[in-house]
Amino acid sequence: MKRVFYISDDLDDLELVEYELELSGISPPQIHVLTDNDTEVASHHHLHPVKSIMRNDIIHSTEIGAVVGVCAAAAVLLVAFLSGATETVGWVPFVMLAIVMLGFITWEGGLFGIQELHYQFRRLKQVLKSGKHVLMVDVEPNQEITLANVTLAHDKLKPAGIGKAPPHWLIATQNGWAKMKRTLP
Repeated sequence: MKRVFYISDDLDDLELVEYELELSGISPPQIHVLTDNDTEVASHHHLHPVKSIMRNDIIHSTEIGAVVGVCAAAAVLLVAFLSGATETVGWVPFVMLAIVMLGFITWEGGLFGIQELHYQFRRLKQVLKSGKHVLMVDVEPNQEITLANVTLAHDKLKPAGIGKAPPHWLIATQNGWAKMKRTLP
């Protein structure tokens, strides 16, 4: 899958685009609107805003923190081994320190990510500040023609690039969850 970005300043047109995409077979979990004006998006019932956890860089920064944490933990264990301190004190304090460092650095990475815009959205920061909106559509290769046909009919949409989409299994899970919610009383 790939994520295709479009810029527009008209939420009514974006709502129509989203409706046409859904009629063409692209599911709602594949379509999102990123904007700095969430209240305006909420007034358009057919638009799906980007969830706050996906807007921030929590997951990506936590992953980076975990990698740095693993390196720091390995460095603690390596220094303990090379210094010979494990022969007098034992491994337990150093293993505990390594675990604490791994957890703390991973946690700090996540805290840093809360404050940052998602790494894929940073290049669109000025667009958002100018009051425009970004339509994001996650498409399979066989849906790209459908997307092109719908978006070419809307002159207010300006292409803004391509990014990495979430994995297919996540979209399928969201589709299954939405289907299950519709069938529940």
